[in-house]
Amino acid sequence: MASPGRPLALVTGASGGIGADLARELAKDGHDLVLSARTVPAMEALADELRAHGANSTVIAADLAKPGAAAELASCLEDQGLQIDVLIANAGLGGIGRFDQMDPQRISDMLMINVLALSELTRLLLPGMVARRRGKVLLVASTASFQPGPRMAVYFATKSYVLSLGEALTYELRGTGVTVTTLCPGATATNFFKAAGANENLMPAMRAPEVARVGYRALKTGRRVVITGMMNRILALGGRYGPHWLTLPATAALMSRR
Repeated sequence: MASPGRPLALVTGASGGIGADLARELAKDGHDLVLSARTVPAMEALADELRAHGANSTVIAADLAKPGAAAELASCLEDQGLQIDVLIANAGLGGIGRFDQMDPQRISDMLMINVLALSELTRLLLPGMVARRRGKVLLVASTASFQPGPRMAVYFATKSYVLSLGEALTYELRGTGVTVTTLCPGATATNFFKAAGANENLMPAMRAPEVARVGYRALKTGRRVVITGMMNRILALGGRYGPHWLTLPATAALMSRR
């Protein structure tokens, strides 16, 4: 349960990687946590670790690939009297391969986790924040948000959605006391590439704790969008403004290095 006087943050995808490191940043800065993901033992170990920072943590198992899981998570929070001050919508899923040859279930899971669950959970938690006139939301997108991605077409498209949603919400919520920040990391040294079926050495990767520190600072100051690392900023700008006749084959070649 949350401690009196400590803001409460919900982190999805909290069992490892960027999500776990964002939870560490929040705990060090005086937050209690709700940790949510599929892997309970990893979250319980993280909860034990966060106690060293004085943070109480509630672990809630949730598989956001399942229809209705976001609503179930929000209902569980309400049933336990957990009022969320900070939402970290970090859970995400990738998949590599030519679109017509990919497992349809993998595509469905990516859409459910990266788009539907993120949108539903944000929609369910925002009204309470707006009513209290305080709150912060961090949507985790990617440098993939800035361009189409052959061989990871669905993943790139879902992250473009997250960036578009985040920027629009930032504008809509002006004057409400609630801020929305969209974090766009590039390649990060986590289990993501392995889980996506991609080469883990596709490109130089930042460390997850560094990405989390950058993301948390941006969240705390209410920045609209943050891209982690100078090289990632260059790549994102190239993807957004470069001609597609150049960026499409370059991205396809990179994603083919399996």
